[in-house]
Amino acid sequence: MDILPIFSTLRRHKITALLLILEIALTCAIVCNAVFLISQRLERNEMVSGVVEHELVQVQVANIGKPTDAKARAQEDLAVLRQIPGVTAAALVNQVPFTNSSSNTSIKLDPAQKLPTLNATMYMGEGLIRTYGATLVAGRDFNADEYLDFDAMRSDPDLQNKVGSVIITQAMAERLWPGEQALGKNIYLGETSVRVIGVVQALIRPSLFNGDGTAQWTMIFPLRMSTASASRYVLRTASGQRERVLEDAAKALRKADPHRIILKKKTLDDIRSNFFQNDRAMAGILVGVIIALLVVTALGIVGLASFWVAQRRRTIGVRRALGATRRNILNYFQTENFLLATIGIALGMVLTYGINLFLMTRYELPRLPAIYFPVGAVVLWLIGQLAVLGPAMRAAAVPPVVATRSV
Repeated sequence: MDILPIFSTLRRHKITALLLILEIALTCAIVCNAVFLISQRLERNEMVSGVVEHELVQVQVANIGKPTDAKARAQEDLAVLRQIPGVTAAALVNQVPFTNSSSNTSIKLDPAQKLPTLNATMYMGEGLIRTYGATLVAGRDFNADEYLDFDAMRSDPDLQNKVGSVIITQAMAERLWPGEQALGKNIYLGETSVRVIGVVQALIRPSLFNGDGTAQWTMIFPLRMSTASASRYVLRTASGQRERVLEDAAKALRKADPHRIILKKKTLDDIRSNFFQNDRAMAGILVGVIIALLVVTALGIVGLASFWVAQRRRTIGVRRALGATRRNILNYFQTENFLLATIGIALGMVLTYGINLFLMTRYELPRLPAIYFPVGAVVLWLIGQLAVLGPAMRAAAVPPVVATRSV
């Protein structure tokens, strides 16, 4: 079909055509970026934690008053917890994945550095690797004689120099020494040097405040926690035993020391679900925004096409009288809408790139994949053609004698 008559007609309706183009462009830009944001949020939900999530439960306690003999209390609690049927490992740890609160420190490769190389999370707790089920991919776990009491070290800074070993994640090792073997190398926490004796495949940070790119920058130290310095008991359970173990663990801890409160008792699956609930909520809101925009755009196309059909009723009749078929009339309106949609989509692609560039620089989001542009264009073309189909069919159905009666 010759499109010159279509452009000639559109020039007589510049304002309405421009409004439709702008509506399609904004819809294209917002929908493409919104879909990308949804995919990013859903990807976060699938983050690898590095622990056996479906086997872990946490019981968090709070002491009433200052605890006495905190070290002995912790060992007694762990002995009681390990005797519960279904418990395969137990540890008193300083932090748990997906809890939005973490202990971090700066890392240097040379004590003379002015700026740290990175900031990493510090996990502590005797038997933590076995309890969490983290996978060692190089080196070894801590020996029993390598553990130091965290309380003693905190009260005596000189003991910090005796913490001579550390286990780090594979992602952190690759960031510190790209393409090199991490075992045997030293890192510095201030002036204190520690040697890498093991590398675990993954262990996620409890809090992702620095962004997803640093989620696996994690270290494990051979420090033994007490009830004065830690409140989180983590239990690894046999399959299908978590709910029962949670109840039994809470009862056992209350019985061992009635002078404390059970703050929380949750499975790690529940903790993870709560951690990402805002991401799921945002994804739901964005889905609603996308649907609303697409519906409004489709209704705009229907409304404008219906208006033009009513305005051009005489012209349609003349064309029918001169031999134009129903298919010719239908193709005319569909081609006209396709041209408007194409111009709007082209402008929308530019806006899409601009919005994504803003999000990259302001919120550290990754670049929008190129596949979003053709997919977004096809979706809007389809919506446009479907939306104009009804008015176009009504125009094609107008009999020539009725359309020309008012001439």
